[in-house]
This record gives sequence, C-alpha cells and structure tokens, in this order.
Amino acid sequence: MGLSLRELLPRPSVMGVLNVTPDSFSDGGLFIDPRRAASHAERLVREGAAIIDLGGESTRPGASPISCEEELARVEPVLEHVVALGVPVSVDTSKAEVARRALSLGACMVNDITGLRGDAEMADAAARSGAYVCLMHMQGDPRTMQEAPSYHDIVTDVRTFLEERVEFAISRGIAEDRICVDPGIGFGKTAHHNLELISRLEELADLGVPVLVGTSRKSFLGRVLGDASATSGPLAAGLAAAVSAYQAGASIVRSHDVREHVEALRMAAAIECVAHPLQAGQEEPRRSQ
Repeated sequence: MGLSLRELLPRPSVMGVLNVTPDSFSDGGLFIDPRRAASHAERLVREGAAIIDLGGESTRPGASPISCEEELARVEPVLEHVVALGVPVSVDTSKAEVARRALSLGACMVNDITGLRGDAEMADAAARSGAYVCLMHMQGDPRTMQEAPSYHDIVTDVRTFLEERVEFAISRGIAEDRICVDPGIGFGKTAHHNLELISRLEELADLGVPVLVGTSRKSFLGRVLGDASATSGPLAAGLAAAVSAYQAGASIVRSHDVREHVEALRMAAAIECVAHPLQAGQEEPRRSQ
C-alpha cells in the first residue's frame, strides 16, 4: 500500500503552488514556459516544500473552463521536470484524463476542487492508480462561486459535505489513509465565511483525515485588512491565517511563498511541542463513524 498520507506529509507540511496558467489570480503567466516553471519548482523544493501542486487551469473567481487538451499541453511539459526533483507531485485538476496522464508520468496526488464531482471517472482514475486525493469544498463553480455565497452554518455545511465526499471516495476504492480534505477557503465564501472556517477548523479536523488549507495570497486577506477591492492578500496576513489554521488542526498548508510558510509553521510547531509535549507525539484521531 505504501505510505499513508500522514506519513508522506507529516504535520505541518507545506504544499508549494506551481501554476502553469496565463490567468491565475496571483501568478498567472509567470510560469507558462516549461523551463521557467521547472526552475521555480526547484526553488520551491529548496525552500522546503514537501509536495508540489501543479495546476494547468485557473480556478480564480470568474475563470472560464478550458479543454482537456489545453490543460494537458500546459501540464505535461513541466511534469517530467518536477517529478525528477524527487519530491511528491500533486496535479491540481478536476478532469480524469488529465489526472490519469499526470499519474502515469509520476504524480502521486490528485487535488480536485470539485471533490470528485466534476468528472464521473475521476474517482475510478484515482482508485486504480492508488493515488492520494484531496477533496475540496466549493459552492458553485469558479465562474459563479463568489456571487452571493450563502450557508445555513458555514462550518457545519462544509463539514457535512466533506464527510460525504470522504465516504464516497472510500466507497469507490480510495483508501481512507490516502485522503485529505480542504474547506476551500475563498471558493464560494465571503471573507467572514473564511475567517469562521479557520477559527473553527477543529470541527473539520475531527473527521479523522488530514486537513489541507490554502489561504496564500487570497483576496479575503486584503479585504479583512481594509481594501474592499483587493484581488490578493499580503504575505504577513497569509502567514497569520496559516499559523491559525495549523493551531486549529490543519496538517498541510498550500502556499505560493514556501520559505516563509515553512519557517512560520516550524516555529508554531516548536511552540506547540513545548506547550503540549504529550499531544505533539500522539496520533491524530480517526474519522468519526
């Protein structure tokens, strides 16, 4: 079976973002050239990334979908170089064919923003390859998700959704110890929704699978700090959000700024270890039945 996801990515781990897109909100167009993308991946690894998340389709608010062929044309030329670095590679896609191709070339994780809902073949593609899977919550789709998002109770609603998606993945043959969940910060949420999810993250952590959180550079950070028209957020605010998420139970933090997040989380982990020495060595709880 190989390593469990907790063994592959011990808490806390940083997932480095590598977008090979022309229109991602923060770094769109910077790494379209495969050589430049490969060089950036090397930098992320040097800075301490435990895994690289390679994405060929923008999921920013308002983004339009692209074809499978176009996504593969962006991802394939870069993937071989990244795999050669010897670090685990995640493919950020909701298309089964892209996932199958990436996994065949050496990727080991599928990071699906639709939680295996976007492509009916995705669950089988992941199960047959033995891939690790990240299941994310999103209300709507990238084109519509920020149009007046609404919830009865944001944390309860997200938890219910993620619990159901974990059960679905297991039912389709994906091992529980190869699954993590992502509350989808910024994906169909207001700034207040995002803050509440982070502050109550322990309610998601008790699902018993690792929780991945991505706050890096997201617009809600800037808006919380007073810029109502912000399209991204400052590094300092992202670090504060990441440390808060870790303290509330997050295992993996997805980041564009790897070195800074690695250093901040190592310090937070060191403090946690001194403050709670017994808890630091305990196994995290299994998913509730």
